[in-house]
Amino acid sequence: MGKKLVIVESPAKAKTIKKYLGKDVEVLASYGHVRDLLPKEGAVDTAKDFEMKYQVIDRNSKHVDAIVKAMKKADALYLATDPDREGEAISWHLYELLKKRGALKDKETHRVVFHEITKQAVNDAVAHPRELSMSLVNAQQARRALDYLVGFTLSPLLWKKVRRGLSAGRVQSPALRMIVERELEIEAFVAKEYWSIEADASADKNDFQAKLTYFEGEKLSQFSVTDEKQSAKVVKALDKAAQGKLLVSNVEKKQRKRNPAAPFTTSTLQQEASRKLGFGAQRTMSIAQQLYEGVDTGEGAVGLITYMRTDSVTLAQEALDEIRGFIAEKYGQKMVPAKPQEYKTKSKNAQEAHEAIRPTSVLRTPEDMKAYLSADQLKLYTLVWQRTMASQMIHATLNTVAVDLACGKGNTFRANGSTVVNPGFMSVYLEDKDDSAASDKDEKLLPPMEVGQVVELKAIRPEQHFTEPPPRYSEASLVRSLEEHDIGRPSTYASIISTLVQREYVEIINKRFHPTDVGRVVGKFLVDHFTKYVDYNFTAELEDELDAVARGEEEWVPLLRKFWGPFKEQVETKDKEVQRSDVTQELLDEDCPKCGKKLSSRLGRSGRFIGCTGYPECDYTRNIDGEETTNNEPEVVEGRKCPKCDSDLWIRTGRYGKFIGCSSYPKCKHIESLEQPANTGVECPQCHKGEILTRKSRRGKVFYSCSEYPDCGYALWNEPLKEPCPKCNWPILTLKTTKSRGTEKVCPQKDCDYSEKVES
Repeated sequence: MGKKLVIVESPAKAKTIKKYLGKDVEVLASYGHVRDLLPKEGAVDTAKDFEMKYQVIDRNSKHVDAIVKAMKKADALYLATDPDREGEAISWHLYELLKKRGALKDKETHRVVFHEITKQAVNDAVAHPRELSMSLVNAQQARRALDYLVGFTLSPLLWKKVRRGLSAGRVQSPALRMIVERELEIEAFVAKEYWSIEADASADKNDFQAKLTYFEGEKLSQFSVTDEKQSAKVVKALDKAAQGKLLVSNVEKKQRKRNPAAPFTTSTLQQEASRKLGFGAQRTMSIAQQLYEGVDTGEGAVGLITYMRTDSVTLAQEALDEIRGFIAEKYGQKMVPAKPQEYKTKSKNAQEAHEAIRPTSVLRTPEDMKAYLSADQLKLYTLVWQRTMASQMIHATLNTVAVDLACGKGNTFRANGSTVVNPGFMSVYLEDKDDSAASDKDEKLLPPMEVGQVVELKAIRPEQHFTEPPPRYSEASLVRSLEEHDIGRPSTYASIISTLVQREYVEIINKRFHPTDVGRVVGKFLVDHFTKYVDYNFTAELEDELDAVARGEEEWVPLLRKFWGPFKEQVETKDKEVQRSDVTQELLDEDCPKCGKKLSSRLGRSGRFIGCTGYPECDYTRNIDGEETTNNEPEVVEGRKCPKCDSDLWIRTGRYGKFIGCSSYPKCKHIESLEQPANTGVECPQCHKGEILTRKSRRGKVFYSCSEYPDCGYALWNEPLKEPCPKCNWPILTLKTTKSRGTEKVCPQKDCDYSEKVES
């Protein structure tokens, strides 16, 4: 065969696979998608069987031209885009464009797929090509058409009923509903007080703690003791019964196994990178893409991990053989199970032709790759490598012990503990959990005790507790919840999250999602008036139908027709029936103190506020927090003028709170923060002129930047310390606190990995 032209999405991927193919092969990149729907109404023609009108994406037109030019000199086309629905669609769009421009006449076209970018995988794929899968293409077209129809139909309704510029999406709307409903749960939550009774005891000079489980013959529940007076009465009775001693009445010893977690899927990688590394879903996928497409390891670029958009937990046999051999060599044969560990996917629609995310070779250890990877790349590669290794190691064996201690008649304390007999996979990797306590109650060591033994009682103390509301979603827990409800697919989680943030429906505070006032109103509007379309089961069932199209079991046009008719009718009905005031106002059971009419909660330009329903006759308003705002006269900043135009400065209120602004706005747009930034006293290490100041971003997040801004743009997220780095001599260190590592002094320079534990 003559000259071959291979097309991939990215230049990095093109560069990596080029070296694996012969001289008669040219490799070009499409730079992602090459066509998309026309950005106007009617791009999906619902009257003509949902005919879709595409156009070349402007920014990629020059790359398409280069591909057309190269194709005219080639004898065969190999479409090597990613091995998923989206990759199949990119290949099809390229094929259609090349055919339309006459570049494929009398030339062969092949589709090649590989799940890792290694020499063997690439060459095997080229040697065994297949045809384009129209089932996968049509599934992607149906998904794109649905998203387009929902966006172009529902968004204008939101403009009318809520505020201009808003938009709604097919999968992000149920995600917004999750976040808003969790916030409402938290607000409605009423904390309940309860008390536990703890004992500090000692056996053979080894201290331990135990918890009261039975009192006067009654088994205690969470709310058996509910106030301080009752707890004091219980403690007094126990002290009298104990007389400084506890008697060991029962010892239960068990051995339990703890199995390793399955290799990473897209979802579990995003969750674990969030928990262990603090990476957002988008950052995780971006770094994973770099590791997949290839990194120069001294002998040219090579893909370090397999394809990162997958919901499969299986590993290829050749990978299993290599992993098991490496475990035996590095950790000993005793750490290798008799047969490979097998895992079942939780997803109903897992693409089992794919593999889990794993290193292309575990022989490339993180230590060996350290010199070739950026700090973030190394962190993520280490996570993938460790998880893969651990998934094929033997289980951990733990001895658990539960000791019952009698405290007089009918009173029992219980102490739990465990010891690790054989760490097994835990010696390499242990999965984190969301919203769990820092340490498990059974992970404490207990001194050896026997039935009949008397142990010393040091103190009995009551501990006050309050029930807590469910936690707000983190990125990890939101991704897990989306996966559990079957909303979206692995490749869409990052875009769902970024869309919600960009539209300002939610904001991330302390790594948790908080719905904004607009997000609440939009979420309520969708739940009240489009219940079916933000229902978790409906969304999941629609995803199942799209998967059926991908498998060739359903046709895509009937699927769209079944969705479009009822949806369009619902939008038209709500457009006529629902008033804007029904959506943006909520009547309160409270009278206006000024005129006696009812008050309502409203959505204004700067967020929610409370106002009189008698407006405009009555102008009473107040903030949600209770501060009255009936005085509409602006507060003038005394003794100062605008530095830009010499007009008066006013104290204004915006969506992020109060600020100083020019009275000549919008002609003059000068603004200032009301809060003066605090000086840390640390000299800027970049310009050596200014000092590092503590500032707040628009969203209220604290950061640190040079006082000489904008002349010096040096900025940090972590608190600076007036100490030079012992490793690279950078003039400052920073104080960084993470859930997994606690508080550390770290060097802010990306190329320096210095860190030092700081005791709290």
